[in-house]
Amino acid sequence: MSIWDRLGEFIARVSSSASSGVADVVEAVRTVFSGDPDLRRRVAFSVAMIALSAKMAKADGIVTQDEVRAFQEIFEVPPSETRNVARLYDLAKRDVAGFDIYALRMAQLCGSGHANCLMLEDILDGLFHIAKADGLIHEREGQFLHRIAEIFRIDEAHYQAILSRHVNLGAADPYVVLGIERGKPFEEVRKRYRKLISDNHPDRLIARGLPQEFIKIATTRVAAINAAYEMIERGLRHV
Repeated sequence: MSIWDRLGEFIARVSSSASSGVADVVEAVRTVFSGDPDLRRRVAFSVAMIALSAKMAKADGIVTQDEVRAFQEIFEVPPSETRNVARLYDLAKRDVAGFDIYALRMAQLCGSGHANCLMLEDILDGLFHIAKADGLIHEREGQFLHRIAEIFRIDEAHYQAILSRHVNLGAADPYVVLGIERGKPFEEVRKRYRKLISDNHPDRLIARGLPQEFIKIATTRVAAINAAYEMIERGLRHV
């Protein structure tokens, strides 16, 4: 049985309750998948992305076809499960709980409990991918994403590094992209670069619970990291 079959069964069960909200959804993920930590991680990531995408759409006020396509780039949902994913999306969008409550509960569900948790950065990266799909990140989307980062305990330097990968990449400060202070010795820059490449290896991403489709998006992240490192290396070579 695929993850989408399991997720579909789970969504059908949760959304059948009229009182289902973020607390019910989170508790259901913990309970239903308690015996399979790997599956629980993958389901938790998917639920977080679906629910927070819905909250971002509500904050922005519109959902464009470009954003729908960007969502489908992260999740190749089988036609048989499209209805169940839409049910969870609508459940989150209708829920009177604010997006900050959703973000906090999703952080508790998916996160490690530490600042700059990699899986929470992955979720934020996915939200950026959807937000920029129509060509720009609107003001309300930007405010939403920044607040999500604060709730996820992603510090400002990490947030700026993620932002730089999605907004005006051509002119992005390579040190910001790598999340390292300008003027650091090149050995520290290289150490930081190697850590980022290691953290974003496909095996690491899958182990964190990301769906296979997300790996395609992660290639953009790695390309930005490589370009930033090469830019720094070239600049230092000519000093």
